[in-house]
Amino acid sequence: MADLHHLSRSEGRRTAGELLERFDLVEAAKKPASAYSGGMRRRLDIAMTLIGSPRIIFLDEPTTGLDPRSRHDVWQIIRELVSDGVTVFLTTQYLDEADELADRIAVLNDGKIVAQGTPEELKRLIPGGHVRLRFADPAAYQRAALALDAVQRDDQALALQIPSDGSQRALRAILDWLDSAGIEADELTVHTPDLDDVFFAMTETAPQAEISSLPSQPKEAVR
Repeated sequence: MADLHHLSRSEGRRTAGELLERFDLVEAAKKPASAYSGGMRRRLDIAMTLIGSPRIIFLDEPTTGLDPRSRHDVWQIIRELVSDGVTVFLTTQYLDEADELADRIAVLNDGKIVAQGTPEELKRLIPGGHVRLRFADPAAYQRAALALDAVQRDDQALALQIPSDGSQRALRAILDWLDSAGIEADELTVHTPDLDDVFFAMTETAPQAEISSLPSQPKEAVR
């Protein structure tokens, strides 16, 4: 790779040594790549890519087949690259990975982009978000259930499910109402759709009205 970038022999050796150390491959440097584990191969691939100090990197499913520890090691490498100012275009089938790493996500279906935006923007496209209130006091539960509109009751668990987009404003409105009514919930949890929900909804129906509501942005996955 150093030769492809027209580095001198001394500069190539120096750069390779620095990258081997950065990616914790110094001890493995004398072994054939065929003897490397999956995680080591991924680190080697990325190290080779960085020989020419690129400002844009394309990574095609870099964590496929890796164990959880190796996967998180690769995630950390990607985060460090982005923090150094490198733009990373990442393709992945693991939507938790996209949620963890991406500033912006493009969802592909049949080779076409059917939705794009930040992870939070995409999640807000899908209905089903709610706030769950759980009560220890049956009387408080009954008061809240009678006073709140459009709630789903769970009488056995003494819990109420209130439709919500999960925004700070919506959560504050619920908390303000509880305070003004003198009702105390013992547990409050916010549930929002995840990117799996987004993928299934977008690839099954691809509703154009919802898709067009997002602002047009460059289609990188991570930056």
